[in-house]
This record gives sequence, C-alpha cells and structure tokens, in this order.
Amino acid sequence: MQPSGRHYVVVRPLFSEDSFAEQHERINRTRKTLRCDTNRAKNAARSLLPIIGWIKNYNIKEWLLGDIVSGISTGLVAVLQGLAFSLLASLPPGYGLYTAFFPAIIYFFLGTSRHLSVGAFPILSLMVGAVVTRLVPDGGPPANITGFEGLSMEQQRVLVASSVTFVMGAFQLIMGMLQVGFIVMYLSETLVSGFTTAAAVHILVSQLRFVLGLDFPGVNGPLAIVYTLENVFSDITNTNVADLVTSIVIMALVLIVKEINDRFKSKLPVPIPIEVITVIACGVSYAFNFEKRFNVVVVGEMVDGYESPIAPNLEVIKESAVEAFPMAIVGFAVAFSVAKVYSVKHDYTIDGNQELLAFGVSNMFGASFRSFAASTALSRTAIQESTGGKTQVILTLFFELKPSIDLGFLLEPLPRSVLGALVIVNLKGMLMQFRELPFLWKNDRTDFVTWVVTFVASLFLGLDLGLAVGLGAELFTVVCRTQFPRCSLLANITGTDIYRDRKDYNSVSADLNFPSSRTVLFNQGASANFQVVLKKRNKALRKIRKMLRNGELEISDRGLEVRQPSTDTSEDNNSMEGLDQPIDFSGIPIQVNWNTELPANISVPPVNIHSLVLDFSAVSFLDISALKGLKATLKEFLRIEVDVYIVSCDVYIMEKLHQCSFFDDEIKTSIFYPTLHDAMLHILEKHPDHGELEKVFTVICKLSRL
Repeated sequence: MQPSGRHYVVVRPLFSEDSFAEQHERINRTRKTLRCDTNRAKNAARSLLPIIGWIKNYNIKEWLLGDIVSGISTGLVAVLQGLAFSLLASLPPGYGLYTAFFPAIIYFFLGTSRHLSVGAFPILSLMVGAVVTRLVPDGGPPANITGFEGLSMEQQRVLVASSVTFVMGAFQLIMGMLQVGFIVMYLSETLVSGFTTAAAVHILVSQLRFVLGLDFPGVNGPLAIVYTLENVFSDITNTNVADLVTSIVIMALVLIVKEINDRFKSKLPVPIPIEVITVIACGVSYAFNFEKRFNVVVVGEMVDGYESPIAPNLEVIKESAVEAFPMAIVGFAVAFSVAKVYSVKHDYTIDGNQELLAFGVSNMFGASFRSFAASTALSRTAIQESTGGKTQVILTLFFELKPSIDLGFLLEPLPRSVLGALVIVNLKGMLMQFRELPFLWKNDRTDFVTWVVTFVASLFLGLDLGLAVGLGAELFTVVCRTQFPRCSLLANITGTDIYRDRKDYNSVSADLNFPSSRTVLFNQGASANFQVVLKKRNKALRKIRKMLRNGELEISDRGLEVRQPSTDTSEDNNSMEGLDQPIDFSGIPIQVNWNTELPANISVPPVNIHSLVLDFSAVSFLDISALKGLKATLKEFLRIEVDVYIVSCDVYIMEKLHQCSFFDDEIKTSIFYPTLHDAMLHILEKHPDHGELEKVFTVICKLSRL
C-alpha cells in the first residue's frame, strides 16, 4: 500500500478465501496445557492473594498518611451506616458493627480493588430483612425451625440473617470457582438502574416508621410496600413529633453538607464527613433524655465486644436459598460496578472472578461472626478514595472499629429516627435515577420498557422476584432482537470500494436491481418462494423432455419451438417426487433460458438476479440451528442458478463450518471471499456483459445476526 496525500493505492491479486489460504499459510497455534512450574505457581498465588502483588510495592512515604486518614474517615462512616442499615435487616443496630468489620478483613487479602469499602449495603440489608421478617415475624410465632428452641426473638433473627448471608457467600464462592464473573454482563445498566430505584423506594417506605416514630410490624413478600404504606397512613395520627423533628433536622443538615461537598469538591481537601457529625444527636439525646421525656425509641443496648462464632442453620439455608441467590448476584454486581469505576480512574485492573471469590469468602467468614450481607456503598468508597486512600486499609480499620465495638455503649442513646434519616438521605442518588426515563424514552424504547418492567416488578412483587422478572424482560428483548435481525441492502459508492446501505446515500450506484429486496434472506416466506421456483423449473424440464421425445418440440436458432401441439395432458407417475432436487439438464440439448418466454405455455416465475452476496462482517456466532438453516437456504439459491458469495466471514466461524460438515458437492469453500469488493470484482469477471460495477445485478445483504 502506497500513501499518496489523502489517497491510498493498493495493488494486490483478487483473493477468494481459498486463494488467500494458498498464498498465506495460517499458523496453527498450540493450546495451553495443564502443567505446573514455578512461574505458574507464583501467578496462581498472586491471583488468589492479590495482596502479594501490591503490598511489596507499597510506598510508605507517599501512601501511609493518606491511608490512615482515609481509614479513620471511612471507618467512622462505616460504623454509622452499619448501625443504620441494621434496621433495614430487621436486626438490632449493634450487629451492623460486625458487618462493617469482619467481611473487610477477608476482602483485604483476597480483593483486587484497592479502593472498595466493604460493608453494609442498603439494598442487600433490605433483602436480608425480608427473609428475617418472614421467618421471625414481628407479630406472630417464628417458623418451625430446629435450632430456634430456647432462643430469644433477637437471637433467632441474628441466626436467620447470618445463615442467609452464609449461603449467599457460598453462591458467590461457587460462581467464582466456576469462573462465571461474566454474569454481570447480563445485568445491563438499565436493569440495574430500574432495580436499584425500586429498592430505594422500598427502603424509603420501610424507614417511615422510624422517622415518624410509629410502632407496627414489618411486612414482607409481594405488595409489601402497599401494606406498609397502609399501616403508615392508618397510624399516622400517632406520629412522635420529637422523632419527626429530629429526622427533618438531620436530613436537612446532611443534604446541605452533601450539596456543599458536591459543589466545592475541587476546593475541599477532603469531603466533610457529615454522617460522623450527626453523632452529636447522640449527645443531645442523652443530655435531654429523649427516651423517657419524649418516648423516643433509641438504639438501646449494644453488643459488648465480639461474640463467639456460630454455625449456619441448615433449615434456614433450605428456606432462604432461593432468596439468597439474587442477593449474591446483586451484591457482586454493585460492588464490581463501583470497583471498575475506580480501577479505571487509578489505572489498575480488577478480576471479576477473583472478586466473586473475595466476596464469597468475606460473607461466609462474616456470617460466622453474626454479620449480615456485605457488599459496598458508593458513598463510603467515594470517601475512602477522596480522602487519599491508595490501598485497602485493614489495620486502620481495625484500630478504628475495634474500639467502636468495645465502646458501643456510647451510641446507645442515639435515636433510631436519626439512623432512619441517614438511610433516607443516602438514597438521593438512587432516587434521582428517575431522571433517566425521558432520555431512554427518546433514544431507546426497548431499554425504557426494561427499566419500567424491572422497576414495577421489583416495587410490587419484592426485590427477589422483581430482579428475576427484570432479567427475564431483558433476555426477552435480546431474543426479539435476535429473531428480527437487521438485513441491509448494500450498494457501491460510485468510484470507490466502499459499500453502504442504499437507502442512506444518494451517491450509490443508481442502476442496481434489487427485485428480492422485499424479503429477509432467512424469512420462511422467502424460502418457500425459492422452493416454488425450483419445483416449477424441474416440472417444466420434465415436460420439455417429454415433448422432445414425442417430437412435439424442435430445436432451432431461436431456441425451442413447438412443432405440433401436445395432445397428452396426463402427468408422469410420481410427478411430485424429486422436484426439490438440483436442476438436471440431461436429455435436453440446449441450455434453457428461464427469463425468456418458454414454449407450450410453460410458465416459470422469473428470477431477476444472478448473484447474491452476504456480508458476514457483523456475524459474531453461528449455532447449529442457524448453520442448518443457512445451508438449506444457500442450496435453494444455488439450485435456481443464483450464485451465492459470503464475504468477511470470521476465521473461527469458518473453522466451525468445516467442523460441522457444512461443505459438500453443492456448497464449496470457493464461495467465501475475504472482502466484499473481491467478491464484486469476481462477479464482474464472471458476468462481463453487465460491464461496470454500477450495472451489476446483484443483491448484497449485510446481516447483523443469524
């Protein structure tokens, strides 16, 4: 290739795939084998324990101070969010401290993200809470489960939460071992947006009873949000004014400070940790004795230090396994999405499969110490990154959270309405996702439908069923798009080797003839039309042979002419057999031109194209069903004397065609060409009567999918 200004000149032979393979031998690459050596062992260790990779490159002078500041800030926020999100899990607030601590220990060693803050996540907490209230309801007896005997309601709920967290972690661990980290690809951004928005509404409604100081049992299952709102409005006259005022003040203060953080983030050295400042409410509550003077519900007795490990309850696992699986998917999908943002920003890689392993082991380990489901929260991770954190800061978190657990009694006067207010304020980002709807409606109606279906199903059926319905809706749209592929009819841009959709350009060849352009190539109706043409041609040939044998036809310079009218109107026995086989001209001394008028009133549908070119450049895979359909359709074209050419076919699809015995006496490898222009030049050589490229009677179809 020789550059010439803004032009390029390429001089090369006209290639088919066969001739290209003859001149350019392809290298047969050897596949990797399973063998163990020192390098592979080291790589496996680094993969399983990513800490080995970054700890040896840790820059103490530049990173240590930032990690300490980041650890203190993030740790304090994790403590308060753990307390708040415990309410969503229908657990005593103190157990949120365990969720903020134990899973982070394991993730420190196994995780590949350096900025992810592992701990309680509101949506997972709500999903855990749904299982907890189902098995240990507020206003009724618990489920009949072995192991509940002799336990208080609080202990039963902790056992349920830890058991469902354990099985959730087990699902994540199994998926990581099976290397299915790609599963998040099936959770599109639109689906996740609709799901998390519905979850935010669920969380908002569930916190109303704490913000208003109302006392009614929690509700779970389909239509839970409707029943909860019914309870709120029926009991709203009993609102505790002190709780309501405290919540409004806290929400207003937090929103104002968060707005300041957003507007002046470029000028502030670190974001103002407003969640930490709200512990002042704890001191105010203690000083004015809110619990007794205003009947305010406070956090109450906290856990005292660490408790001994517990084993998961097998019966609880059986009862909650179906709900634990979507928790595993949601927890991983959210964490991986957040981790990916910061890995791109700070130029390091994360491994989806290793993240599954890390979260699986983290949740199983944390569940053994009574923590509930852990993932991440964008706000905590943003604080960890913006305060200068460069790596996971487990030591700092230890020194921060260990005293928090030991000195948890200092938080006992904190009103639960404050925690509810903190939860609601942190929903702002998720609730603002409603703003995506106008954009989706204008630009992608399919994604709009997916968003709305996921949101409505998650809102009214519950988060677990809603996620399943949303995923089903998304897969349904994929199936629909697959079943109705886009098939473009291409034309040559005059004076170039470029081909574009003929409807989009005025400078395409004006005289191209597209008589078959009204049907999609693999449409059943089109296939039926090809079969009709083939059968009528074979039937016409039988009649011509018979008339020639009977002397009713003669051959002249003008072709076939009737010598005498046929008086035999009977048809051959078994006349319908073999009509769908390739056309056989044996016994007929001349080639029949099917596009001219035939003798003896023989009528055959005309076919006005001589070549069909299929552009496979956008075809990424070919399953067995599509392969069989393609083979049958190509044969139908070839049997009615339409040459078929396939261009720009991926080399691995070619390998699959060979493996599946696609080629035979009718379909040969010679129909494949490396480029569309190669095929068109070959057609010009084969049909010189048409002259210029602009005059070729050829249909060029670009397929997006088979």
